[in-house]
Amino acid sequence: MPSMKPFYRKLLDLAAITFVVCAAFIALLASADSADAQSRTIKIVNPYPPGGTADIIARLMGEQIGRQHGVTMIIENRPGGGTVIGTEAAARSAPDGNTLLISSVALVINPHLRKVNYDPLTSFEPICNLVQSPQVIVVNAGSPLRTLGDLINAARARPGALTLASTGPASPSQIAIERMKRAAGLDVIYVPFPGNAPTMNAVLGGHVTAGIANYADVVEHIKAGTLRALATHSPTRIAALPDLPTVAQSGIKEFEYDVWFGMLAPAKTSKDIVAQLSNWFLEAMQVSDVRTKLVAQGLYPAGNCGADFASELRTQFVDYGRVIKEANIKGE
Repeated sequence: MPSMKPFYRKLLDLAAITFVVCAAFIALLASADSADAQSRTIKIVNPYPPGGTADIIARLMGEQIGRQHGVTMIIENRPGGGTVIGTEAAARSAPDGNTLLISSVALVINPHLRKVNYDPLTSFEPICNLVQSPQVIVVNAGSPLRTLGDLINAARARPGALTLASTGPASPSQIAIERMKRAAGLDVIYVPFPGNAPTMNAVLGGHVTAGIANYADVVEHIKAGTLRALATHSPTRIAALPDLPTVAQSGIKEFEYDVWFGMLAPAKTSKDIVAQLSNWFLEAMQVSDVRTKLVAQGLYPAGNCGADFASELRTQFVDYGRVIKEANIKGE
C-alpha cells in the first residue's frame, strides 16, 4: 500500500495557502471598511442664515465629531421661508444617515402657521436636543420696574398701556409672550421686531416697556448696566446670573420657555445609525472645550436624545398649537 505522507503534505500545503489567501482577503475588506469610514461625508442642513446660532452649533459639533471619528461633516445653509425651505429639503433626503437637519422650536411651530410639506413628528428621526438658549425679560436700566412682579402690577394697573417686544411676528418669542399674558391675566401690547438686535435697541431707547430675547443677545448689556434683567423663562436659573429668578419663581406658575437647537435625521433612518449619531453628538457635548465655547455663546448643553427628544417634540407641538389657536396668531 503506497505511503500517504506526500498526500498529507500536499493537504497541509493547500490549507496553508488557503489560510494566507483568506487572511489577505479579510485584511483587504478591513482596509476597505476603514477607507469608507474615513471618506464618509455627513451633510448638516441649516435652515437659518450663515453665521447664526444654528450655524455656530453645527460647525462646532461637526468639527469635534470629525476629529474624533474621522468623518467629514459639512454645513449646507438653506435659509428661507422661516426655516421651511431647508427643513423640507432635509425631509426629502435619503435616510442613510448622511444628511441631517439642525433645527429649533420653529420645527413644531411652523406647521401651525403655514403650509409645509413635512410633519415635524413623522418626517424625522430625532437624534438629540443639543442645547438650550435661555430667554430673558429685560427693561431699560432707567426703568422704574425692577422685578417681574413690578411689571405685572404695572400692567394690571394700566391695562393696554404697556408694550412687550420680541422678534416676530409669529415667532417662538411672540408665542411665549402670549402664553405669559394668559398665565398672568395681562393686557399688554405685543410689538414685533425683525430680530433680537432691533428688539434690544427698542428697549435701550425706551420705545417699549420691556423685551424678551436670548440671554446671549442681552448679556453684554446686562454686564454694562444698560439693561436690567427681570426674570428668565428657563425652568432653572441661569448659572451666570444666579440672582435672577425664573418666571415661575416670580409668580407666573407652570410657564417655561427656552429656545432649543437639536439634530434630526430623515424618517426611516435605521435605529442603529440614529443610535450611532446620538452617541457621537453626546460625546462631542461632553468635551470640555466644546462646552466652554457653547456656554460662552449663552448656549447650555441639553443632551436629551432619542425617545426623550421625541417626547419633547410631541409635547411642544401640542402646546404651541393650542396657544397659536387661542391667541389667533397668524403666519406672515
